[in-house]
Amino acid sequence: MNYQDLKYIYKPSGKNGAYTLLLLHGTGGDETDLLPLAEKFGSDLNVLSLRGNVLESGMPRFFKRLGMGIFDEQDLAFRTHEMVAFIRKLATKENFDAHKVIALGYSNGANIAGSTLVMYPDFFAGAVLYRPMQPFKKMPEVSSQSHAPVFMSNGSMDPTIQPGATEKYIEWVKQSGYDVEAYEVRTGHGLTQQDLQLSVQWFQKNFNTVKAAG
Repeated sequence: MNYQDLKYIYKPSGKNGAYTLLLLHGTGGDETDLLPLAEKFGSDLNVLSLRGNVLESGMPRFFKRLGMGIFDEQDLAFRTHEMVAFIRKLATKENFDAHKVIALGYSNGANIAGSTLVMYPDFFAGAVLYRPMQPFKKMPEVSSQSHAPVFMSNGSMDPTIQPGATEKYIEWVKQSGYDVEAYEVRTGHGLTQQDLQLSVQWFQKNFNTVKAAG
């Protein structure tokens, strides 16, 4: 199977050397879903928002699944390679720095971002993972040479994710050399204002060359 391009929206900041915030939607979303969130992280960022190439009952996703919480790991690996190749190609086309991409993913989008942390440990400059799940049942040993900062937030009442599995995943991310900040928010699977506030604070601390919007 050949790689396919992804539908996308790209908004350049007009700033030389700017970071690019990569938006990755959840199941049933598209490339417009997370654009309002991007504004909260600052005006000096390029914004790249992708739409997943997989459809599940008409709903866009970034990779296939076999059931609720059961990933098609072979497709996940392929789609991760496909996405990274597309971003690298797009960096040349749109003239942004492929080494300064910060992922922001929710649910399914967070999971393909997490898969990228596994398969390409030094591809992202950082990552915001809202409601992530461990992408592979057997996680390989990985060493991030850049020690990229990673933000993770999960809902304490989220019925789709087991708390023990979340703790195991967080520990793997830490042991792989990433600089992790993980939070548990008193809510379900949906995003809250607290998720946004915590992640914006994390972003300001780790990427303080970028002035965040008020």
